[in-house]
Amino acid sequence: MLTVLENLRETMKADGHPDRFVNQWEFLNIVMATNYYMGDYPIVPGNEGYDQYGVFWRFPEDQMGAFPVHDKEHKLMEDVTEWRDKLTHKPFVPEDPGFWGMLNGWAGKTDFENQYACALAPQGVFERLHAMMGMENTMIGMYEEPEEMHALIDFITEVELEYAENIMTRVPAIKALLHHDDWGSAKNSFLSPEMFDEFLVPAYKKIYGRWKELGCELIVHHNDSYSANLVPEMVDMGIDIWQGCFPQNNLPELINEKGFAGKITFMGEIETRLLDLPDWKQETVVEEVERACRKCKGPSFIPCLTSGLPGSSFPGVYEAVSAEIDRMSKELF
Repeated sequence: MLTVLENLRETMKADGHPDRFVNQWEFLNIVMATNYYMGDYPIVPGNEGYDQYGVFWRFPEDQMGAFPVHDKEHKLMEDVTEWRDKLTHKPFVPEDPGFWGMLNGWAGKTDFENQYACALAPQGVFERLHAMMGMENTMIGMYEEPEEMHALIDFITEVELEYAENIMTRVPAIKALLHHDDWGSAKNSFLSPEMFDEFLVPAYKKIYGRWKELGCELIVHHNDSYSANLVPEMVDMGIDIWQGCFPQNNLPELINEKGFAGKITFMGEIETRLLDLPDWKQETVVEEVERACRKCKGPSFIPCLTSGLPGSSFPGVYEAVSAEIDRMSKELF
C-alpha cells in the first residue's frame, strides 16, 4: 500500500498508478497561524476586526464565513486612485521569537511520510482588491485606471513575496502552500482570460515562482468556482493543484480531452453548498460522493468538498464525505 504522499504523487501523474483516491486534505498539515498578516481578522462567528491592510471584516452569527464591510463608515477606499493615501505602510512581520517557535513546533508535528507541512495564505490578490474597494469598483478600476490598478497589484505582490521569504526561511519544515483566491462564480470566471492575463497572471507567476525558488514543493490554490477557461493560466502560474473545482468545470473534459492530465491536478467536484447544511442527510452524501468519484476517477483528480479548508461548518459532514471516499476507493480501485 502506498503512503499518502506516494499515492498523491502517483495521482498527479498523467500515467501514474495510485492505489486509491487521495482523500480530501489528508496530504497536508496546514499550519494555520502562518497567516499572520490578517491582523484581527475574525475567525469565529460573532467577531469583527481589521486586517493589516485596514479592511474591516465581520463574521455574522448566522453565516459560514467573514465578509469585508463596505458601508460608508468602514469601506477602505472608493476608488483605486486612493490606494497610496490609504495604504501608507506594508503589513508588519511579527518579530516575537515565541511566535516563530510556535509555527516551527506546529510544522514539526507533521507526519512527513504522509503529509506536507503547509503554509496558509487565505486571501489572494484579486480578493484583496475587492475587499478594499468592493467588486464593482475593482472591475471598473481595471478598465478606467489600469495603471493605478497595476501599481496596487504590485504593492500587494510585494507583500506576498515578503511573506514567502519569511515563512520559508523561518519555518524550514514548510514545503507546501495553500493559497486562496476565488476567481469566479458557479457559472463563469469574474474576469475574461484576457483581463486575467493582464492583471493577475504576472503577479502570481512572481508569487508562486518565488515560493518554489525558496523550496516549496507543492502549490495548492483554492478557487471554488467555474474557472475552466483559466486552466492554461493556472498551469502557467505554477499551480500544482486547483482545489475547489465545481462540477460545472467538466473535469473529465479538462483532464482527458483538453490534455491537462499531469500538468495540473483538480481537487473538488463534491459541492459543499449541497452537503454542508444544518440538516444534512447521509444519503445525500453517499449520492454526491459516488457521483463525483465515478465521474472523475482517473489521473489528476482528488475528490474533496469544494470549501477551502479541511472540516465542515456543520458537525459530521466532512467525516461522512471522507468515509464515502474510502468506500469508493475500495469499489473502484
